[in-house]
Parts: sequence; C-alpha cells; structure tokens
Amino acid sequence: MIDERSSGRWLPGGMMDSSTYLDEDRHHSARRFARRLYIPRIIGLATGFFCVSSVLVMQPVSGWWWLLLVAYCFIWPHFAWQTADRASDPARAEIRNLMADSIMGGVWIAVMGLNALPSALILAMLCMNNVGCGGLKLFLGGLGIIVLSCVLTLGLLHIPLNLQTMPSQVWICLPFLLIYPAYFGLVSYRTALKLSEHKRRLMLMSTRDGMTGVYNRRHWEHLLHGEYDNCQRYQRSATLLLIDIDHFKSINDSFGHDVGDEAILAITEHLQLTLRITDVIGRFGGDEFGVIMSGTSQESAIQAMARVREYLEEFRLPHAPHISLHISVGVAEFDQSMMNYREWLKAADVALYKAKNLGRSRTEVYDIAA
Repeated sequence: MIDERSSGRWLPGGMMDSSTYLDEDRHHSARRFARRLYIPRIIGLATGFFCVSSVLVMQPVSGWWWLLLVAYCFIWPHFAWQTADRASDPARAEIRNLMADSIMGGVWIAVMGLNALPSALILAMLCMNNVGCGGLKLFLGGLGIIVLSCVLTLGLLHIPLNLQTMPSQVWICLPFLLIYPAYFGLVSYRTALKLSEHKRRLMLMSTRDGMTGVYNRRHWEHLLHGEYDNCQRYQRSATLLLIDIDHFKSINDSFGHDVGDEAILAITEHLQLTLRITDVIGRFGGDEFGVIMSGTSQESAIQAMARVREYLEEFRLPHAPHISLHISVGVAEFDQSMMNYREWLKAADVALYKAKNLGRSRTEVYDIAA
C-alpha cells in the first residue's frame, strides 16, 4: 500500500500543503499540452518529408542529409514527446521542442535552396504551431530562429538557390497542404470545446450552490440587485421571500447532518416543483432560502407558500420518517420608497424574524407602515 504522505509535502498537524496539489495540477496540465502536439507533429513531419524529398533529390547534397531527414521526420516526434513527458516541466520542454522545430525548419528551407512552395509550407506550418502554442511572443521568437538558422545554413554550406517549384513538386506537396492544416484545425476545435465546457463548469461553480444546485447567496444577491433596478426603472411589481426551516439545528443535532441535508434537499425540490420556472431560488444560508418572484404580488406569493406547506405536510424524510418539515417565511413586496436592494432584503428578513417570534411554521408580511 502506498503511503499517502509520500505523494506530497505535509505540514505540522497532519495537513497537506495546498501548493503540492497546485504543482501537481500544473504538471498534469503541462503534460496534456505536450500530448496535444504529439500527433500533429507526427502528421506534419510525415507529410512534410515528401515535400522536402521532392526538392532534395535535385540538390547537390550528401547522403547524410537524407539520414538526417528520415531521423527528423520519423524519429524526432517520438523523442520530443518522451523528453517533454518525462521532464520536470513538460510545458517548458515542449517550448524547447518547438524551438528545435524552428531551427530544423530553417535548415531544411536552406537545404532546399529556398524552393518556393515547400519552403512556404514549412514556414506556415511552423508559424501556425508557434502562434497556436505561445501567441505572438512565441511566433516572433520562432520566426527569428527560422530566419537565422536558414541564413547560417546557406552561408556555411554554400547551397545554390533553387527557387522555382516544379509541377511534380506541387502535386507532392498537396497532401501536406491539405492534411496538416485540417488536422491542426480539428485539434484547435476540440481544444476550444474543452475550454468552453471548462468555462461553463466554472460558471456553474461560481453561481450555484454545490449541494442543492440553486443559486448561491452571492449570485442570488446579484440577481436581486438587478431585479430591484428593473422594478425601479420600469415600475414593475415583485415580491421577495426569505424561507427558513424550522428547528433545523435540532434535526442536525438529533439525527445527524445526513438527515439535515435531506431536509435541505427536500425543501429545494418542493420549491422547484411548486414555484414558477421564472421565480429565482437561492440558498441564502445554511437552512435559509431566498426567492425572487418577479411580477408577483405578495398575495400570490403567500398562496405559493401555502402550496409548499401542503406538499410538506405529506412529505417524510427517508431516514427520519417520523419528522415533518415546517418552514417560516418572510414576505416583502417591492416598494418604490426602498432606497436600495439591501433595504428590500432587510424588509424580508424583518418579516421572517417576525414569523419565528410568533411561533414559527407561518408566513408573515413586512409592514411598510411600521
């Protein structure tokens, strides 16, 4: 059995250092980044091999260049992936691999004598990779490396220029022109979908209560603020409810938090089943809920709470069937004299406090005149 303490750094008192988890998450994310480039590199270099070969057969170069071309196009992708995957910082290692690609791209452009179409395709592929992985900074850095390695190779080897692309070479380059951009686009599309889904989940986490699925207090208050502004601006009616589970602490203390959670979920479900889909439900506190009923009078809100009570009279908790749930409700209808949404919220809280003081299991309305 693996000791859990071996997987991270522990602090005095038996607590795990949170930075350990963050470091591990960054490492996994960097590995995924390197993995995403593995297949595109294989496809790009395999199809690029034929582009370079179509020109290399006409260039006065030794057989060592052919060996280097084969090794680079068919062995280098696997070596690059292994070095990045095993590195302590896979993202940084993959950036180095991209710079190595830029160096070799400049070399092959020079060896081909700057042959127009294959050189343009290699340059486009490398620039696409760099800008897709590191933005403008990596694009400019990679472009500078490509130009520098190309100029140095031309100067050192005195390779003659061969700018003209023959028709046969155009046909050989077509697979590279068609396959690699299409696959790169597919990878970008999948990445965009994952980012969109990740953003959606983060949005849910930031706005929803983790247990009940209704809005959390912070976001619910934000929606309440918006409703207050709309009521002030367009002279609309709306009613605010604050709902509290009666004797919730006793339920938790007597039967445990599992039963308490069942009570909270039951209240949530009954509210969702009874109220309109346009009514905004939020978990305002541990056992307290808030409801914004737009376009609703306080009389209609009271009737809605009466229906909720009818449901609760027949409902029993699965693990505590002898317990019946009761709620206290504070109702505050919007009034133009309210200075801000917090004053509206305070009015509902005053009504809820009144319901509790008068014996609970009742609905009380905020008296503006008082």
